[in-house]
Amino acid sequence: MTHTERTRTVSEPTVAPGRLPVLGHALQLWRGPIAFLESLRTVGDVARIDIGTWPVHVLTAPDLIHAVLTSEAHRFGRGRVFDRLRPVFGDGLVMTDGDFHRKQRRLLQPAFHRRSVAGYAELMCREATALADSWTAGREIAVDRETRRVALSMIAEVVFSGDPGRPAVAEVQRSLPVILEGMLVRAVIPKALDRLPIPLNRRFDAAAVRLRRTIDEVIAGYGSGDGDDLLSLLLTSTDPETGERMSAAQVRDEVISLTLAGTETSATTMAWIFHELGRRPDVEKRLHAEIDEVVGEGPVRPAHLPRLTYTHQVFQEALRLHSPLLFTRRALAPARLGGVEIPEGAEVAYSPYALHRDPGLFRDSTSFDPDRWGADSPDHPHLHSFIPFGAGQHKCIGDSFAVAEIVTVVAAVAARWRLVPAPGSTVREVPAGMPQPNALPMIPVPRH
Repeated sequence: MTHTERTRTVSEPTVAPGRLPVLGHALQLWRGPIAFLESLRTVGDVARIDIGTWPVHVLTAPDLIHAVLTSEAHRFGRGRVFDRLRPVFGDGLVMTDGDFHRKQRRLLQPAFHRRSVAGYAELMCREATALADSWTAGREIAVDRETRRVALSMIAEVVFSGDPGRPAVAEVQRSLPVILEGMLVRAVIPKALDRLPIPLNRRFDAAAVRLRRTIDEVIAGYGSGDGDDLLSLLLTSTDPETGERMSAAQVRDEVISLTLAGTETSATTMAWIFHELGRRPDVEKRLHAEIDEVVGEGPVRPAHLPRLTYTHQVFQEALRLHSPLLFTRRALAPARLGGVEIPEGAEVAYSPYALHRDPGLFRDSTSFDPDRWGADSPDHPHLHSFIPFGAGQHKCIGDSFAVAEIVTVVAAVAARWRLVPAPGSTVREVPAGMPQPNALPMIPVPRH
């Protein structure tokens, strides 16, 4: 009998080891959330953990996660992680559910159609080339900061136009690191502790207030919204079914959601790509050969992107190894997953990070191997096993945008530079909504 078959014959989830009185598993999550979430795959397809007195059913099997996101999605709403981040994101698309979510997605979808993303490609190429041009040979750079800078520049060019949007961009640059630091902690600690006057809480709350106030001021200065940027589109869009427009407050929430979500995932993935290339000269050499053949000596252009096959494989492999850490859903009605009864109101969670490193799903799961993504690879991952952008009705609306910007930046940088790890530097993962490098000092070395 297989592991999955065994778990489907029981009605109660297996409780993860190490639960403490009152605290439950909170201490393990606090001390080492990445290792703890990875350990749950050995507990069962549905593993119960307790955060204080709050029970959570963690799904570790890809078929169960896929069901919650697709065929059974109507039985589950946004969970605790999203509730705790509402002070920042408000009622933006990433936070909402049901009819309201579907309405907002209809309003936003035109900005992220394939045709629209193709229109952003020239902008992406220009920003990526400017990033590569800004470096000096032999002068150390903080790659994680540089990738955040270019990702924010790209999303800001799409969302805002010209001078009116500059205060918003500056505030996102200031607040984003603080918000990323606080997101995971807010998701796993008891809500009662939000009010404790500890530095993390104060910084998080202050950043949320500043960011929302600044975006409100930018929107007020936009007037009727007659530009061709995303903010103008949001201000003038009408729901085709109701004829209604979004309120200024809703536009603010959507702008914050798109800007923060569009910056974090892309910037972090770019940083990890350059880190992995710095550790793997063999992979770097193949990537450079492809870019030399496709791009040549000139700047990267939109027409180059579909031909950068191996570069796409490098991107996918970096995203697999360095994925979002935790998402939650809440049961809207009683459900049954893997033979386990999930009561109404119960929290269900899953970790893309742990799923993507499961040795039962990926050969040499902790190794960086872009070849596993080759079209003819016998190790090509199963569709349900790789969900960095989610699936179903809540799949990331900007996934195509993110892929295009990441591949563009990697190509523009690799066409000109090798990024060599700074001597004596040790890079480690820092737990966050998407685990970040603690620091990523590298040295640009000219390729030609």
